[in-house]
Amino acid sequence: MWRDLAAALALMLVLEGILPFLNPSGLRRALALLGDLSDVQLRIAGFSSMLIGLLALYWVRG
Repeated sequence: MWRDLAAALALMLVLEGILPFLNPSGLRRALALLGDLSDVQLRIAGFSSMLIGLLALYWVRG
C-alpha cells in the first residue's frame, strides 16, 4: 500500500512538472488567471478535479 502511495505521489510530481518544463510562460498566464477567480470558483474547480480523479481511479482499479 505504501509503495502504491509513493508511486502515485511520484507520478503526480512528474505530471505537474510537465507544463512548467514545456511552457513556463503559459503556466504564468494560467496562474494569473487563477488568481482572478473567486474562492467559490476555486472550490468548485478543486472539487471537480477530485471527483474526476476518484472516478478515474475507480475505473482504472475497477
